[in-house]
Amino acid sequence: MIRAVLLSTAALLAAAVPARAQDEAAARRILERTPLVDGHNDLPWALRQGFGNDPHAVDLTADLDASTDLHTDIPRLRAGGVGGQFWSVYVPAGLTPVEAARATFEQIDTVKRLVAAHPDVFELATTADDIQRIHRRGKIASLIGMEGGYSIADSLGLLREFHGAGARYMTLTHSATTSWADSATDAPKWGGLNSFGEEVVREMNRLGMMVDLSHVSEETMLDAMRVSEAPVIFSHSSARAVTAHPRNVPDSVLRQMAEDGGVVMVTFVPGFVSETVRAWYAGRSAEDARLKSLHPGDPAAVTAGLAAWQAAHPIPTATIADVVAHIQHVRDVAGIDHVGLGGDYDGVDALPVGLEGVDAYPRLLAALMAGGWSAADIRKLAGENLLRVMRRVEAVAAAKRGERPSLARLPEAGAPE
Repeated sequence: MIRAVLLSTAALLAAAVPARAQDEAAARRILERTPLVDGHNDLPWALRQGFGNDPHAVDLTADLDASTDLHTDIPRLRAGGVGGQFWSVYVPAGLTPVEAARATFEQIDTVKRLVAAHPDVFELATTADDIQRIHRRGKIASLIGMEGGYSIADSLGLLREFHGAGARYMTLTHSATTSWADSATDAPKWGGLNSFGEEVVREMNRLGMMVDLSHVSEETMLDAMRVSEAPVIFSHSSARAVTAHPRNVPDSVLRQMAEDGGVVMVTFVPGFVSETVRAWYAGRSAEDARLKSLHPGDPAAVTAGLAAWQAAHPIPTATIADVVAHIQHVRDVAGIDHVGLGGDYDGVDALPVGLEGVDAYPRLLAALMAGGWSAADIRKLAGENLLRVMRRVEAVAAAKRGERPSLARLPEAGAPE
């Protein structure tokens, strides 16, 4: 049962107004001692798409809220109390394996150039101890997370090279099923992981790279949790019982998180946190398909018809209360030790009301505190849970230090699994 804190935004604000400033100030004090570690931010891709892949082409030292579409800049990161950020090195799923590998290495280079452009603000981190040390120095620990297993081009050698370049998690799929793992938003091919996919997970364990299950199918989630000797993460996912999107985590998996030891880092994507927004997108997709069947070979008619549909059906908005509902549900089902934050800033066009930029974290934490969350609960959500997972992943890798790298290869087409 979702607690009574899950009110509409207006009701939540009305109930919490006397304590809101106090709660937000308390949240900021917590973040001075405990690094808030966000699981997923797509600023590197936004720089690639909008600024010529040049961190110097936009003044990240200025508050860019009113002048660009970016959700992230240094003043807002500071205002949000962000202590550690996994920068996503995302590339589209439609690239060939070789193109994806090259583009991913280029995105890693972008993260390193971003850090080098602002050495007084950012510092690269690869371990939990790094995060805490950098945070104590007043900087933002910058970590690298790969988004999409197609980037390794079916090569464990490339996986090792990505780890050597600094990547500390890999999302096993993105929007498309890979040659070894099923995606949540594509036709299943393997019933989860195939034998090579299991080898990928084992090699990630050996290296000390977190297995990220955002974007994967439920069967892939369960397979990866079965195979992995280290806890898994969901770098940016929410709860399917609250919003019925296949990208979200079902209760069957949440209930296993306590045994697994991992963490679900709740994302802010409107279509993943609001059932009303999810249903709108589903309706839009259905209308798009209908129009294409009515006007084959006439894309202009489809575009015009879709514009008319959208004019008659304005897109609804998600709210901070929707995100609170997901955080609370993950806590209720998986437990307080298994929930974190993964906003997906600069990876989406719109965000919930109240969470429009990376400065919003204290506001979100204050809403939770107004609903009864303690300071100890907030510390776990903000960063302690993720740090615990990282340390366990590092410990598993340390125990495997004497093992040889896997030489497994993807079976050739038609070969037995």
